Amino acid sequence: MEFFPAGHPLTRALAERNYTDLTPVQMAVIEPGAKDRDLLVSAQTGSGKTVAYGMAIANTLLGDADVLEPAAEPLALIVAPTRELALQVHRELTWLYEHAGGRVVSCVGGMDPRAEQRMLARGAHIVVGTPGRLRDHLERGGLRITRLKAVVLDEADEMLDLGFREDLEFILEATPQERRTLLFSATLPKAIVTMAKRYQRDAWRIAVSAGKQGHADIEYRAVRVAPNEVEHAVVNLLRYFESPSTLVFCNTRDSVRHLQAILLERGFSAVALSGELGQNERNQALQALRDGRARVCVATDVAARGIDLPNLDLVIHAELPQNAQTLQHRSGRTGRAGRKGISVLMVLLSRRRKAEQLLQTAGVQAVWGGAPSADDIRKLDQERLLQSPFVTEDLSEDDLAMAKALLAERSPEDIAAALVRMYRAHLPAAEEVFDPGPGTPSYEPREYREPREPRERGERSNGLSGQSVWFRLNVGRQKNADPRWLIPMICRQGKITKQEIGSIRIFERETKFEIDSAVAERFIASVRQLERADVRIEPLEESSPAERPAHEPRPPRTHRPPSDGPITAKPAPKAPWKGKPGGRPDYKPK
Repeated sequence: MEFFPAGHPLTRALAERNYTDLTPVQMAVIEPGAKDRDLLVSAQTGSGKTVAYGMAIANTLLGDADVLEPAAEPLALIVAPTRELALQVHRELTWLYEHAGGRVVSCVGGMDPRAEQRMLARGAHIVVGTPGRLRDHLERGGLRITRLKAVVLDEADEMLDLGFREDLEFILEATPQERRTLLFSATLPKAIVTMAKRYQRDAWRIAVSAGKQGHADIEYRAVRVAPNEVEHAVVNLLRYFESPSTLVFCNTRDSVRHLQAILLERGFSAVALSGELGQNERNQALQALRDGRARVCVATDVAARGIDLPNLDLVIHAELPQNAQTLQHRSGRTGRAGRKGISVLMVLLSRRRKAEQLLQTAGVQAVWGGAPSADDIRKLDQERLLQSPFVTEDLSEDDLAMAKALLAERSPEDIAAALVRMYRAHLPAAEEVFDPGPGTPSYEPREYREPREPRERGERSNGLSGQSVWFRLNVGRQKNADPRWLIPMICRQGKITKQEIGSIRIFERETKFEIDSAVAERFIASVRQLERADVRIEPLEESSPAERPAHEPRPPRTHRPPSDGPITAKPAPKAPWKGKPGGRPDYKPK
């Protein structure tokens, strides 16, 4: 921090926040070569960019003074892609410029524009906002920028992805020509480079290596999961890692609502963030995460962009992101400010190749494996109980007196069992999941079946001796049905072995399979006890496919009875004349 002398207001603010070591991007923006110049910075999310550009524009705003002049027209304009990111930047710059007397005002969509106009009229040193709302204030005259000295575009690549190009160009064209322009972006696509050449002058280029900085504090894991057990795997991951705060990403609003409902039903304190929520609802959800009333946030990409939550140690991609940039933005919500984080991708068998391409393009390596099992979670619960304050804290005299009274009435085993029950009472139950195994499924055969012709008298070709009972499962090719994960699920839910399953036939919307008649009644009883709404197994009452004779003749076709006379085609009616009034449709020039 040699850029700021001792006693500088930013030095005091950083010291109060325990900024003993600056991140690489923060060190780069205060180098002598970057002083008073336009900056083009590429650095991953979570690398401390907000504090970085706050430090970079300090000399431009303060000069040699220690305190800013009374607030009037803004001196700096910060443009962010989302409301959440803009409000986060507002909070960061407020404490950073507190000792300099800085007044920071936010202008974001979803807030009362008249209240923002009153705030601007009272004066501001720094204005932070979203592109659309800032342009609206500029056009209405509420935001005056004649004294503007610096413009910062934060997450520029996201703003272009969200369609804010026209608004950004309007803002940059309206600002004074002698301003400083600082452009921060996680990636530098061609559109960003073009914008930099057009609106920046002799920009100082700063690039923080994505492989060293962007992923240094994030551990990536890829979890193999069957299509019908994604929600169960999410439950087990939340129980296994026990992160103070977790972000679970889905691709659609419907998926967000569905997964949040499942987590609430399982006993998790979960909130949702999606584009359909109003600003007040989104603020309440984020506040619940910050003050600890909620531990899990299920969100779409748009709603979760720019969110910075304390103690966010886990990010789960319940659905794979569309591209590597989205993967980086999602994962960058964790592993921030020196904290370690974990990013978990849920990978279906049919999406393994896409997951590998995403990881390769993003330049990260993931550890592949199955979802944590219920036994793994129970073992962890036991270890956590032994380390819990209930056990490790020193006992008071009252505690010892009550313990002696309990021992006089109950055995130590009873008291220990009661402690275990009390500990587990607030924990959501772990789910039974299985690892479908590595590999990419192939759906070349339309059905999976054994040979239908019997080899010997009394032996069925499907491997079952004697009679069998057919069942129907409401999962087919549309839901990526495959014997590799269907067979373990059938065995687990029906409490049978693999040898007691016969033929399996996968259709478009359902799967039919047969079970040895000797275990059919036990299978039915077990399935009815464990039946869930998403996967239903029921007996196939109609005749099974194997019982239909192969030579059964096809029913004769029904023909239309012959008419009394020959069929003649009626001439097509002439199209009505659409020419000029009074014209002749049959007129031909000579």
